[in-house]
Amino acid sequence: MRFLWPDLLWLLLLLPALTAAYLWLLRRRRRTAVRYASIAMVRAALGPGQNIRRHLPPVLFLFAFAFALLALARPSATVTLPSEHMTLVLAIDVSRSMRANDVTPNRIVAAQEAAKSFIEGLPRNVRLGIVSFAGTAAVVQTPTENKEDMIAAIDRFELQRGTATGSGLLMALAMLFPDDGIDLESAVFGRNFSRNSASAGANVSSAGTPIDRKAAPAAPRRAIPPGSYRSGAIILLSDGRRTTGPDPIEAAKMAADRGVRVHTVAFGSKEGAPIAFEGWSFFAVPDEETLKAVAGITSGQFFAASTASDLKKIYDNLSLEFALERRETEVSALFAAAALLLFALAGMLSVLWFHRPAAGTAG
Repeated sequence: MRFLWPDLLWLLLLLPALTAAYLWLLRRRRRTAVRYASIAMVRAALGPGQNIRRHLPPVLFLFAFAFALLALARPSATVTLPSEHMTLVLAIDVSRSMRANDVTPNRIVAAQEAAKSFIEGLPRNVRLGIVSFAGTAAVVQTPTENKEDMIAAIDRFELQRGTATGSGLLMALAMLFPDDGIDLESAVFGRNFSRNSASAGANVSSAGTPIDRKAAPAAPRRAIPPGSYRSGAIILLSDGRRTTGPDPIEAAKMAADRGVRVHTVAFGSKEGAPIAFEGWSFFAVPDEETLKAVAGITSGQFFAASTASDLKKIYDNLSLEFALERRETEVSALFAAAALLLFALAGMLSVLWFHRPAAGTAG
């Protein structure tokens, strides 16, 4: 817990002063008390609980005053609350290594089934966009709340050559920030490619139809702390190493500058699996090192899933996280309510037991 106005905590020094004043008042009243011949007779008349009754209202008043002072200092704490409306982007590797059958029945079918289960469990306040990536990246589904559209998009996956992990991450980031001018072409071919395309104006397709190019990228936005963006996040699943496209580490830095968390999933057995296709073969091993780095840079979480059930558990955990989020919230109202309750209780007990306010119960 921290305090937004910590200087006001110095007021807590009033508590020892009030305690000392109360003890001094008790001692003074003892000196002026009427002397009785038998102390035992006085104690019998007062009853065993009289001492507790005598001091309880002032003690409650002291605690109430302490809570009131703490409320003035504006305490804040990290609490778990229902998340607000947010947009998620699911970026899934559809390279041909997803044919590997080290995951039953194979990686792509297991990934699709787990994604569908994840979609079914999404809270209502979440919109989901879907990106697939292989040799390049493509938008499969723009952000929507319609779960039928999401599932249909998952079913449209087609395996392709190459693994452009950085392209998939940049495409997902562009989906979250459509007005930022995030240009995948310049990331792949260099800035000069985008400048030349823009200066040439509208190009013409093979059919003679003008093709509009994006304007120059918007001015760089001011960086914010990684993980501080609460309106969206990215889930990136890959089963192999990048073979083409921009560096995923550089793409992760762009996400971190925007505060976007990227949760990464390395899918497939750590030992990998052989893939044979059209007369050639290769060995598909998840690139855990890079995916861990992407998650670390963006304050996201890294997961390793070697089975279909592992992947489903990961998605279930993420779904719960998106439904409930931890954020720092001012809790001054709770301290003020506690102070008000204790003040009221001290006053009520004082009136019921002594027919006078709590300040006068010292006698």
